[in-house]
Amino acid sequence: MQQQAMTETAPTNRAPIPMECDAPFLKVVGELPRELSGTLYRNGPNPQFEVSGAHWFLGDGMLHAFHLENGRASYRNRWVRTPKWQAEHDAGRALFAGFGGRKLPDAPATSCTDSGVANTNIIFHAGRLLALEEGHLPTEIEPGTLNRRGYCDYDGAIAGPFTAHPKIDPATGEMVFFGYNAAGPLTPALSFGSINASGVVTRFDRFEAPYASMVHDFIVTENHLLFPILPLTGSIERAMGGKPPYAWEPDKGVYVGVMKRNGATKDIVWFRAESCYVFHVMNAWEEGSRIIADVMQFEEAPLFTHPDGSRTDPKKSRARLCRWTFDLSGNTDRFVQTYLDDLTGEFPRIDDRRAGFESSHGWYASANPDLPMFGALSGIVHVDGKGSRLGKYLLPAGDTISEPVFVARGEDAAEGDGWLLAVAWRARENRSDLAVFNATDVEAGPAALVQLGHRVPDGFHGNWVGAA
Repeated sequence: MQQQAMTETAPTNRAPIPMECDAPFLKVVGELPRELSGTLYRNGPNPQFEVSGAHWFLGDGMLHAFHLENGRASYRNRWVRTPKWQAEHDAGRALFAGFGGRKLPDAPATSCTDSGVANTNIIFHAGRLLALEEGHLPTEIEPGTLNRRGYCDYDGAIAGPFTAHPKIDPATGEMVFFGYNAAGPLTPALSFGSINASGVVTRFDRFEAPYASMVHDFIVTENHLLFPILPLTGSIERAMGGKPPYAWEPDKGVYVGVMKRNGATKDIVWFRAESCYVFHVMNAWEEGSRIIADVMQFEEAPLFTHPDGSRTDPKKSRARLCRWTFDLSGNTDRFVQTYLDDLTGEFPRIDDRRAGFESSHGWYASANPDLPMFGALSGIVHVDGKGSRLGKYLLPAGDTISEPVFVARGEDAAEGDGWLLAVAWRARENRSDLAVFNATDVEAGPAALVQLGHRVPDGFHGNWVGAA
């Protein structure tokens, strides 16, 4: 089930780095705020052994930890030592390739059948640090050392795939999650559930979606769950025939299933809309009988092809901030899609203390529309609750930036009062900085830069974990 290589030209910073290292005393340009006491954990693909034509999404997870304390900074990176990583390390070569965990044809015999890479996100909940990717259970990580403790199934209460984008309710501390391919690779079943603030699973359920789809993110509000089924489709028949396991099929249409958080799967209501794709949700909330969700919407899915292997339209494979509006009064089964900006961007974040509730601040990484989508994230945009721009910062030409992570100034600080942390690649020097911005004045540029001597490859997601 080898997926065809991504259809965009990969930037230099997507290549893996070959080493693990520790840097206890990093140079700081400017002054780190003393209130920043904790660790920024970032996750992303960094193949131990590269496979020709392999999709970016499938590289082994590497964790990058920037620890900030008393105005000083240190760094550590480690591969997540998944069963796949360990088997390949012992063999001295790649063994797996493609979605679904298929072995390479010439791979030597091995007892390892687990292709998990734990490469997409890293979160902290109920005392556990978890590395996530949507095909497998969470992988528990030891804070500080970054050692792998093993899969976390909450004493057998959950099973199967677990999203890289669970949502933590700021009011209750509950973590809500889902998983696609819940009945096996390239199947239309989805699982979902919740884990309370003490780390106990309180619900685990399953339902059938209209078709098999790559469901990267979902939507959670105070009282509802929304499951987007978008036409980046999965097909076991295609995969077995040597065609792309995941492909863009806009004729399948868009479905978004809406259910009460405490409701039954039989009561899911399916809404329809114009064909699109979304990797990431900024935030969502309820307004009376309506649900509002702000997402980064593509007209066509990037990084994948049509079923016949032909590429999607690069001009349509760009995300823009878009508002989805659902009318729950029963008057229509259509939801409304309204673009809020023409600027290309991805990796939206908010002040997570407003997750699932109406918010007044959001940020995302912006892109140069003349360059491939994920190779041109070269700025930070700050928007208000209506999606209007409040500020924008552009890096020097050629440099790129990661997802911006918000850190509040303190528990009682007003929404948006704090900092943004993002990793910037300095193309001319071929190394990376951790950039610290005043979250409400990104146009002023970084207030401080933590300088690394090497680069952090383009990755996916990260989160801040404050000092205990």
